[in-house]
Amino acid sequence: MSDGVGILLPGQADFAAWRQQARRLLAAGVPPERVEWRVLGDPPGLFGGAPMPAEAAPVTASVPRAFLEQVEVAIRHRDPERFALLYRILWRIVRGEHGLMQVATDADFIRVQAMAKAVRRDAHKLHAFLRFRGIETEQGERYVAWFEPDHHILEAEAGFFVRRFAALRWSILTPEASAHWDGETLRMGAGGTRAEAPPEDAHEELWRAYYRSIFNPARMKPDAMRAEMPVKYWKNLPEARDIRGLMAEAPQRVAEMVARGATPAASRRQRSLQPQAAPEVALPMPADLFSRTEDPAAALAALRAELERRNDLPPWTAAATQLVFGEGPPGAPLLFVGEQPGDEEDLAGRPFVGPAGRLFNRAAEEAGIDRPAAYVTNAVKHFKFKPTGRRRLHQSPDAGDITYYRPFLKREIELVGPQLVVSLGATALRALTGKPLAITKVRGELIETPDGLRVFPTVHPSYLLRLPDPESKAREYERFVTDLRAAKREVA
Repeated sequence: MSDGVGILLPGQADFAAWRQQARRLLAAGVPPERVEWRVLGDPPGLFGGAPMPAEAAPVTASVPRAFLEQVEVAIRHRDPERFALLYRILWRIVRGEHGLMQVATDADFIRVQAMAKAVRRDAHKLHAFLRFRGIETEQGERYVAWFEPDHHILEAEAGFFVRRFAALRWSILTPEASAHWDGETLRMGAGGTRAEAPPEDAHEELWRAYYRSIFNPARMKPDAMRAEMPVKYWKNLPEARDIRGLMAEAPQRVAEMVARGATPAASRRQRSLQPQAAPEVALPMPADLFSRTEDPAAALAALRAELERRNDLPPWTAAATQLVFGEGPPGAPLLFVGEQPGDEEDLAGRPFVGPAGRLFNRAAEEAGIDRPAAYVTNAVKHFKFKPTGRRRLHQSPDAGDITYYRPFLKREIELVGPQLVVSLGATALRALTGKPLAITKVRGELIETPDGLRVFPTVHPSYLLRLPDPESKAREYERFVTDLRAAKREVA
């Protein structure tokens, strides 16, 4: 049929091939409704192998970089209409709808955003729930894992495992593709079956014992557990066979904890910098533990209350006026983590209200970030200072302070559920990653922590206030706004 063009792509998630073909179609002036997209191996469609029309002059219209970044992720979605949808949006942008990405109600772009979000979540599950098992081969020990992704993510995410397990030889098998690393070269191969992956090994019983030992029945959140560890992954996780039993035992174990009573408070000199589990009142457990939904706002309030009643806070917190907890809506796409409250924050009981906070608000507005829709918090929740006359001079938190508050910060982030966490300064970055990193080396780069958290590092706005001259302040302020714009694109 001569009215349409058939495009054959070599792979299910081949962004480079799609981009090349899309450019040719644009140059030839072929509208979206006349293009049929197929992947190698698909049966011929309505337009079959109809040839591409003769190319006209190259298209010179610019395309937002953020759109291409979104396409590169969304193209890994399993929706068979994704190629056509992405080309349709590209056609609209090139043909005059330059601000399409800013139209929050556009159906096409809403659909692409949802696809990209689903792909990122699938990638997070791959990172979190993959389990390698050792086998002996002629070349030595190799670690093999089986996973069933929802989307075409393996090739794009294999680099994560290369970086994390560079010294090991491993293979990841999925139904449609496989990835193999020999210590030097990554090779992609055909898909496999669950039977090709090795059975359990001795290490898994040790892991199950460890999991049982750290399970805290008083803090069990069934719906959160199901959200973070969907039932579909349980069959491949050794610890999953213990979860239902641990949940069934939870009410009795909580009652026993309450009956034993609280641990007496230690003296100030003996206070530990590691958080100790505070006993909680046992609540009646529902018959169907997996049908109960946790209210994030209520859970955040409970987390704040728990931190306020701790009897093992670092000694210096006694001088602070009050706890300063995070602020913003649960579900916020962007979550910003600063260092600690300042003098004004300590008096107001709210984060980011002092000079650095006001500078941050102005920069966020210039970057196009809806500030009320973002969540802001600090790695350390109390103001640490040195009194000098009438002034209270800020003191930087040390490693022990960061370690103490880190479990509360992690739980706070889990309850908010952001798409991206922006670390403001070195203290925040250390709290999020667990290790000291130089801001100058990682600023503006997307980092993924071992537990799957996406972190975007930049400087703390207080750094801008400390710069000595107006020229450097203006230059670094613009750079800070640029960082915030880049962070916003990551969740667009």
